[in-house]
Amino acid sequence: MLKPRLATSFLAVMLATGVQAADLNLDNMSDADRAAFGAQVRAYLLENPQVIMEAVQVLEERQAAEQVQGDVALVENNAGAIFNDGYSWVGGNPEGDVTIVEFFDYRCGFCRRAHPEVAQLLELDGNIRYVAKEFPILGENSVLSSRFALAAREIAGDEGYEAAKEALIALNGDLDDTALRRLADTLGLDTDAVIAAMDSDAITNQLATTRALAQTLQINGTPSFVMGDQMIRGYLPLDAMQEIVAELREGR
Repeated sequence: MLKPRLATSFLAVMLATGVQAADLNLDNMSDADRAAFGAQVRAYLLENPQVIMEAVQVLEERQAAEQVQGDVALVENNAGAIFNDGYSWVGGNPEGDVTIVEFFDYRCGFCRRAHPEVAQLLELDGNIRYVAKEFPILGENSVLSSRFALAAREIAGDEGYEAAKEALIALNGDLDDTALRRLADTLGLDTDAVIAAMDSDAITNQLATTRALAQTLQINGTPSFVMGDQMIRGYLPLDAMQEIVAELREGR
């Protein structure tokens, strides 16, 4: 088996010289021939160091293409759970022709950065269905935030959830019983009912189901978006989201 450095060099030389893998088998070489080939590789790379970067770029492009194809399959195989799980809050235009799904964490800095841009996209477009996936992965405060938001929905419906979601995405500081009660009071919610509902089995099951889906989709960070058959792992600015939405519509 080739060592990593030699393997990269081997790939670089093959790409640069057009040598096909079938034309050269290091396993069948003698030690002397293998040493001579290694010397040729070294000499070639010293004379043409840019080849390594070119080979790495080709490899990265191939890996990116494979990732895209893998994501398409993941979305297709899990479409029901992604777009219509029956419990995630739906905002924007529920009848929109394009659906955007966001896995987010209230304590995630990039989620907070993306939040106003997602809101602006929904406002400017008017024909986008937005699905919110509560995915708390950044510690206890994240979990408490998601449980509070889902409890607000359980007690006060979609309007209660939306109000809690907007407040939590901007809230700083640690969350404890006092802070949660103050927030519930500020939002005009039934404070005792919301606090009691935070530990309900229904909310626990929702969070567990969303976490399992994220693992299936190989999502391990926030924000992450599903748009059409594309998965975007990370922050996406407004103009980039608009471009993807336009592409999805054009592709129909």
